[in-house]
Amino acid sequence: MTDFARRILLRQLLGTAAAAMACPPSRASNEAAPASNEPAPYELLVRAHSLLRDLHARQLKPFLREWPSPSQRRSVAPASVPALRWLPQIQQAAPIFSASLVDALVEAAPSLAWRRSYSAETAGAEFYENYGWTEFAGLTGPVPSEHLACGVLVLGPYTAYPSHRHEAEEIYVPLAGTARWKHGHDSWREEFPGTVIRHARHESHAMQTGAEPLLALYLWRSRNLAQSSHLEAPPEH
Repeated sequence: MTDFARRILLRQLLGTAAAAMACPPSRASNEAAPASNEPAPYELLVRAHSLLRDLHARQLKPFLREWPSPSQRRSVAPASVPALRWLPQIQQAAPIFSASLVDALVEAAPSLAWRRSYSAETAGAEFYENYGWTEFAGLTGPVPSEHLACGVLVLGPYTAYPSHRHEAEEIYVPLAGTARWKHGHDSWREEFPGTVIRHARHESHAMQTGAEPLLALYLWRSRNLAQSSHLEAPPEH
């Protein structure tokens, strides 16, 4: 091979490598999640713990120290919410780091107890039809836990979660979908999947989705999980 041909080949190889670095693997390229013999709700808690641990975030340490054992279990009746219609779109958009958990969640969704904390009258009909959550561990979830709750939140596209507050310290980690988040009187800030978002006790906060639906893992930490989240304002449009 001549020097000129070698230079052409090297240039082609470098160009291919640069393109691969600029375009991360697509959702379809993710390897299948390892099989498990655990029932779905308990497997979700195990996967959530693994995902959070791998983030190596300082804010998560107090929550991980109080992580409940999935060996303790309770029976929870399934329940659905209209916002589950966004799960197929969420699954397609899930990045590599969360794809295993999202796939398991979508498969288990019909067997989970999905809930809404507010009524259509207090939060608005549009929000009510595009909002829901399910708990993996906590006072009502399939894994009993008195001081730490873990689950996921679903918000449909172009949905505003009004300003609200609660006594519990809270963590959100978006698993799929980019949304704007607001803390107190701070400006809105766009947050991407994999970001660790902390809300202090009694801190006012709100969320606003755009064209993508949002799936976010949440954690509540408190000596009293039997509390309500209080809306401070009607939904923003």
